[in-house]
Amino acid sequence: MFLFRRSRPRVSVDQARDRTTGDTPDAILLDVREKPEWNAGHAPSAVHIPLSSLVAGAHLPAEASDRPLVVICRSGHRSQQAAKLLTQRGRQAVDVKGGMNAWAAAGHPVLDERGNNGRIA
Repeated sequence: MFLFRRSRPRVSVDQARDRTTGDTPDAILLDVREKPEWNAGHAPSAVHIPLSSLVAGAHLPAEASDRPLVVICRSGHRSQQAAKLLTQRGRQAVDVKGGMNAWAAAGHPVLDERGNNGRIA
């Protein structure tokens, strides 16, 4: 007998970029990596809160308080956990397949804490 788990919605990096950038984005890109990873390189439009803070019960940043969320991490594992947690808290959240590794590989911009070209740590 097989046990089936309902999979959570996931989006590609291109879908994430399309939903979270431009004149009227319909969602917020929420980066759940730790501070050193964020400082090394993140998507320009992203808002930051580490998964560890979410797990500890921290509130979302104001920019993300009442918006749908597209959650990203380095590879997609932590963002799946965060999206599940946020969904359980009543938020609309999907995660990004492949995370920031896939974001950078697709040629999307990555900025460091000073606004220069960043890297994925």
